[in-house]
Amino acid sequence: MIRSHLNFITIAGILILTVMGLVAIFGPVIAPQDPYEQNLSNRFQPPSLSHWWGTDRYGRDTLSRVILGTRYSIITGFVSVAMSAVIGVMLGIISGYKGGILDTVIMIFTDILMSFPALVLGIIVIVSLGSGAFQVIVAITIAFIPRFIRVARGTTLSLKEQEFVLAAKALGASNFRIMIIHILPNNISPAVIMATLWIGSAIIIESGLSFLGLGIQPPKASWGLLIKYGVENLMWAPWNAIFPGLAISLTIIGLNVIGDTFRDLWDPRNEYKTVSR
Repeated sequence: MIRSHLNFITIAGILILTVMGLVAIFGPVIAPQDPYEQNLSNRFQPPSLSHWWGTDRYGRDTLSRVILGTRYSIITGFVSVAMSAVIGVMLGIISGYKGGILDTVIMIFTDILMSFPALVLGIIVIVSLGSGAFQVIVAITIAFIPRFIRVARGTTLSLKEQEFVLAAKALGASNFRIMIIHILPNNISPAVIMATLWIGSAIIIESGLSFLGLGIQPPKASWGLLIKYGVENLMWAPWNAIFPGLAISLTIIGLNVIGDTFRDLWDPRNEYKTVSR
């Protein structure tokens, strides 16, 4: 069954994510030049043997800058979605299992947050907390928590009426034990599927916030920030926008391919659909 899903597209997605992961981890080692080193005499140099992806307005090597941005963008996407998954799944399980006024309060909170597009909600949080790497992670985490709440709550509502849960209740198991031992493990598969698909969205949101100047600040780099300054000089140095945009596109494609593969493996009936806004 697993082998049948390992087609060419899936393998390509795995390779893309593997390369991006290695670049994020070993970026400072593999970067061909110092990403912070400025040389105004080499500003806006086109791609060449000395600068494979050209240089930016300060003469910095674009390839090295993109490699530097890879670490920040990917870590931000993974960490923010992981945090929102942990918080959202736990709140969703509590909401679905306990019901009553607690369920009502949590769902009102969820509906309010989901009434805002994720990027707009991120902007609101950033404006409240200030710009910076940590603030971006918090903003994206808050934006994605309600999506995990809805998925976990729906799964829990169907699970709590299953015979194995009713049997555990009859044997005197506490609500906490039932939620941790019986409900939580059955929420892991849909949470992983959704997380894989939403990491790409988180990277796009991070890039959007950085593009608007609300994310990481220069001289550090993220893909969105590189695109922002690349667009300003698009007419005479298009490579400064094209290459970070290509990095974002390849990463999103790889994540979506892996997410679809996980969904096909764990959810062949496609019950866990992405809740997006």
